[in-house]
Amino acid sequence: MVRVGLISDTHGLLRHEAQALLQGSDHIIHGGDVGGARILVELEAIAPVTAVRGNNDKGLWADAFAGDGLAPGRRRPDPCGP
Repeated sequence: MVRVGLISDTHGLLRHEAQALLQGSDHIIHGGDVGGARILVELEAIAPVTAVRGNNDKGLWADAFAGDGLAPGRRRPDPCGP
């Protein structure tokens, strides 16, 4: 079974409680309002990440999101497994 961790609205702060709950995830989806590239790096230390640009994700780091809203270098999870 694949375990997918879901998170959103971190706004630049990834709480220790959230990190603990995401441990063991096979893939993490961030639903937007990331708040900075550092959050994506912290999440990727746990599992591969698919992130969507939120309405508060602005600045040079967020300008790198593709037209489909996905963060660069992040991949869409394969529905058939890893």
